[in-house]
Parts: sequence; C-alpha cells; structure tokens
Amino acid sequence: MEIKFVVDNNVGKLAKWLRIMGYDALLFREKDDGEMIKIALSDNRVVLTKDTQIMQRRLITSGRLKAILIEDDDSKAQLRQVADALGLDYQLRPFSVCLECNESLVERDKDEVRDLVPPYVFKTQSQYMECPSCHRIYWQGTHWQAMSRELERMGR
Repeated sequence: MEIKFVVDNNVGKLAKWLRIMGYDALLFREKDDGEMIKIALSDNRVVLTKDTQIMQRRLITSGRLKAILIEDDDSKAQLRQVADALGLDYQLRPFSVCLECNESLVERDKDEVRDLVPPYVFKTQSQYMECPSCHRIYWQGTHWQAMSRELERMGR
C-alpha cells in the first residue's frame, strides 16, 4: 500500500521534497490539530510534525495512527529522517506530483503547451507534464536536474 502523508505547516518544505519524490504529501496549513488528526485517520496518512503535543495524543501513543516527530530544522535532514524511518524510495516516482497542490501530473504533448511555456523552453524541451488542478507546466530543465541530483545524493 502506498504511503501518504499529512505534513504539519511547521515542516512545510518537507512536503515539497516528499512531492518531488512522488509521494502524496498533503500540507496542513490550519491551526486545528484535531482536524489534521481526522484527515490522517480518514485518509490513512502518516502525520509529520515538530509539535510534541500532537505526539502525545492517544491515537498516536496507542499506535492507531502513525506519526513521526521531526527533529531537525533542515528540510533535507527531515526528509532523510522520514525516508529512513519508513524505508522510502528516493527514486519511486520522482516528479510525478505537483509541487504546489499535490495532484498527480499528466503528460502533455509538446504542441499542447506551445503557448504555455517560454519560447526557449518550447524549443529545447520535448517532454512536459501538467497539473490537472492548477495547470502548472513542468519540464526537465535546470531546476529539475538540480533536484534530481539532490535526490540521488540523498538516496545513497
């Protein structure tokens, strides 16, 4: 079964790195911890937080709900902590989830994105992905290459 996450706002960059790896990582931006717990229970999500109060909730201490108390302030160290704790694969499905809204990306033909990407990108890239929700377009440019190298380094 696929691991899904609900990520507390206090470790927001961690959600982005999990999405880069291809994991469903819902960023919880509200204040009501009870609501985050409800979402985690109903969607079978692992809670990721720096909040020690959440970790003391009976649902978590009893083991009914999985949660990880994030120890480091550095997002890459946080990612290593979660990956090590859960045996995550850094190369599972990289770049298959929208970094903004957590939706699965859909492949698009080059002609479909002609007017949606900069001319240089259109000229130099052939593969594109689009978020069906926010319509952000992704391609394998320099930003993608840098994140790929980072994932590769962390996976060693």
